[in-house]
Amino acid sequence: MTHTANDISSSIHQKTANTLSQPMPSAADFQDNQQKIAQLMAQLNQIVLDKPQAIKLALSGILAGGHLLLQDLPGMGKTTLAQGLAELLGLSFSRVQFTNDMLPADILGMSIYDQSKQQFEFRPGPIFTQLLLADEINRSSPKTQSALLEAMEERQVTQDGQTYPLPQPFFVIATQNPLQQAGVYPLPESQLDRFLLCLSLGYPSPAAERELLKGQDRRELLKGMNAVLDTAAVLLAQQGVKQVYVADVVLDYLQRLVAKTRASQEYHGLSPRGVLSLQRAAQAHAYVSGHMEVTPEDIQAVFAAVTDHRLGQRFVPAHVTGGQATKTIAQCILSDVPVTL
Repeated sequence: MTHTANDISSSIHQKTANTLSQPMPSAADFQDNQQKIAQLMAQLNQIVLDKPQAIKLALSGILAGGHLLLQDLPGMGKTTLAQGLAELLGLSFSRVQFTNDMLPADILGMSIYDQSKQQFEFRPGPIFTQLLLADEINRSSPKTQSALLEAMEERQVTQDGQTYPLPQPFFVIATQNPLQQAGVYPLPESQLDRFLLCLSLGYPSPAAERELLKGQDRRELLKGMNAVLDTAAVLLAQQGVKQVYVADVVLDYLQRLVAKTRASQEYHGLSPRGVLSLQRAAQAHAYVSGHMEVTPEDIQAVFAAVTDHRLGQRFVPAHVTGGQATKTIAQCILSDVPVTL
């Protein structure tokens, strides 16, 4: 049986509507939800070893309603992290391996003529899911990359003049390899800006690597795990993130950081969308951390992940940092801007 895009998402939309029609959640509901999130992070830390901060940031980005870009060398665990999030969040999941010959229709779907009905019928692509893993997104052409723009921003797909809503919630987790590698295309600034956070996992510690060598295959561990959250719990967490309080003094600190990004003539500073992304990510980090008020530490925790890819991930030369290890612009801004004046 062939399902249309609306068929695929209708049941999920109905669950969403039922969830939203429930009474306003209480503080106890949010607290119980936060405990489940802590359990999810604990289980994910057993899969992706020695990366608790990256896991916390990735989950914060998802619960903030944003998209994630995981950028690192092949074999660092990017895909494992994305699959682990999908499994434990309990959302419908599709994975697309991007290649240089891929077309937009391979992701979005296409209209096919149905002889029995004497009309064209839209056959939805893998994007009609709640969590899409766009694996090695920068191996596809810019035309194919741009096919995701409308979906990421508007949560809908337009084909042949017809608009099809995507299931709710909808997230994209994209992985990409370094630009120095062969066969990759850089993501345009307009697409980079659609990602709430950009993360890199890096090499594991010797102890974590030893556990990988002596332990069970991570993909096998994933198969044995059950979902901790579901659609209703993810939507509740998104409501909870919006309820996290941001005091004026914290907003002052946030705006000083943003103003610093705009003070240079060498790169463009954060746009208003980037500023809103920074606040939303900080609220999500606070929620995932178990409190309902943003602190300066929450802003500091998400600042580099929100801003580095928007500033082109520029690095400050070592001689400027006094011979220390090379820092990104975001890291230098955090060092230069005081929390209080």
